[in-house]
Amino acid sequence: MLGFIVKRLGLALLVALAVSAIAFFLLRLSGDIAVAIAGEGAQQADLDVIRKTYGLDRPLVVQYFDWLLKTLSGDFGTSIYFKTDVSSLVFAKLPVTLILGVSSLAFALLISIPLGVLAAIYANSWIDRLALAIAVFGQAMPNFFFALILVMLFSITLRWLPVSGSGTWLHYVMPTIALGYYTAPAFMRLIRAGMIEVLSADYIRTARAKGLSSHAVVITHALRNAAVPVVALTAVQLGFLLGGSVVIETIFALDGLGYLAYQSITYKDFPVMQVIVLLLSVVYVLLTLLADIANAWLDPRIRVS
Repeated sequence: MLGFIVKRLGLALLVALAVSAIAFFLLRLSGDIAVAIAGEGAQQADLDVIRKTYGLDRPLVVQYFDWLLKTLSGDFGTSIYFKTDVSSLVFAKLPVTLILGVSSLAFALLISIPLGVLAAIYANSWIDRLALAIAVFGQAMPNFFFALILVMLFSITLRWLPVSGSGTWLHYVMPTIALGYYTAPAFMRLIRAGMIEVLSADYIRTARAKGLSSHAVVITHALRNAAVPVVALTAVQLGFLLGGSVVIETIFALDGLGYLAYQSITYKDFPVMQVIVLLLSVVYVLLTLLADIANAWLDPRIRVS
């Protein structure tokens, strides 16, 4: 198990390093940092001074390694637009995005696990078709459009929930539903397929022959084994929720990383964008690593392979 963890950790570090390099060079290709600092109407002499001051006149490879060394030492630079330390700015917004991501994941699991189990138990029935229709509807509808429907219904028409902000738990209800419902179909289909396969296994028939109740067979035996692939998908989806919350946070004006990323893109705040991309990619890689370790612990065959 230790050797498996070491190999996965080494691979995770390589992936994080590759993502940081790709993000750095792509952001540099998207625009000139000197122009973003000086403004569109700046003279060439002013741009040259800025490039020399910030080291932008050096080769990109040298700039990348300089940025990487500073980042590893905890120096994330200064925001061009907000005129403050990037690390304090980013980590101040991180809790909002974490709350939204975790609550959206919990909501997705809350509706997908029961639907997936029921669809498998009553396969090819109207219950199965209804669950699949709910899943198709959730994946086909863009989350921003669903978010606008929620705003129209619960904020404008019924006046039950606040439209924007992040002051209370009520502000997270609609963003959680909009983001979580979009990711629930993947869980539901995976659980349904796994449960159908497991329910036809020999040990399930043996458990039923021993006189175990249907509840014990489904929950204790079938769902436990069918849920192993869900662990990996949970990590992937949580990373997706954290990184894909830009639109939802912008719609509901949640003061998190997603909204900060939108502002940084709008104002070409390269240092902030760079750190956000790096942070979210590292979180995504770590979640995938933890999922691999959890799967290896649950299924020893993965460690052997």
